Amino acid sequence: MKTWELQPRPGFDALTRAERPSQSVGSHEVKVRVRAVSLNYRDLLITRGAEKNLSSPRVPVSDGAGEVLEVGSAVTRWKVGDPVMANFFPHWVDGELSDAHHASALGGSLTDGMLREEVVLPEHAWVRVPRGYSFEEAATLPCAGLTAWQALFEVTSLRPGETVLLQGSGGVSVFALQLAKAAGARVLMTSSSADKAVRLRELGAEEVIDYRADAKWGERAKALTGGRGVDLVVDVGGQATFDQSSAALRYGGSMSMLGVLTGARGEVNLGAVFQRRQTVHGVYVGSVSMFERFVAALEHNRIKPVIDRVFPFEEARAAWEHLASAQHLGKVVVSLP
Repeated sequence: MKTWELQPRPGFDALTRAERPSQSVGSHEVKVRVRAVSLNYRDLLITRGAEKNLSSPRVPVSDGAGEVLEVGSAVTRWKVGDPVMANFFPHWVDGELSDAHHASALGGSLTDGMLREEVVLPEHAWVRVPRGYSFEEAATLPCAGLTAWQALFEVTSLRPGETVLLQGSGGVSVFALQLAKAAGARVLMTSSSADKAVRLRELGAEEVIDYRADAKWGERAKALTGGRGVDLVVDVGGQATFDQSSAALRYGGSMSMLGVLTGARGEVNLGAVFQRRQTVHGVYVGSVSMFERFVAALEHNRIKPVIDRVFPFEEARAAWEHLASAQHLGKVVVSLP
């Protein structure tokens, strides 16, 4: 089968075309013909660290969708031809996340990912594609979509009439915008691009704050609520955005912390968190059970993902370069023939 591999090389030169033998299928396993994958910021980090962190070639990318090619003798959930998506953590079916689940994350330094023609995983690792979705659309869901779902409705529970503040125009934030609007919430967002701000308003954002023009964008968001503060912030930035995220929150508000775009370590103002009884939830993608609830919500609300651009399999490296340019709004997808 055809595949892309990450070799221990610098930069995007780590991405290399290769061929591997087709895998056999165990009694409880399912083989899927991958039709599309989507990229996440994590894929940029892993690729850029390949020279330092990889001791052997790895197939990149956590997110993919395709059709079932073969099922093991004991498989009961799936049949040949079913459209499915792989869960980011193949063995996190339900309950709490664990070290063992972490170790199984697809497309990391320890486990091969989805950017190949065929993937074999246990039957419990697969989730049904939402009705009416293309493989390209379905491939955007396992990481960014599910992360947004958990941030809004699993670790916390966004309600109609509440206000949420979202950051930027990447995959997680755009999914969160769509989901929050479907739930009847008011959405504020940040962006430094005037063109992207227009598009975010078209998608339903009520206000878009230019975080470069206004360094105190969190206080600006609070002012837009009449001084009360927002009910929930989905923080994708990390260290450099934490304080303004906290400043935007009301007393007793919640922050879903899920990103490290500006770094995972550094000085933050914890005083505001405890003085205003704010809650910070760590969010890391989600379980199979969460994914199934997410799919049901997408179907009920007829939400379709926002795809920025689709690249052919042969041009996968160009997809990485486009994601790295930060010119995208929504998801970057690679399609397999």
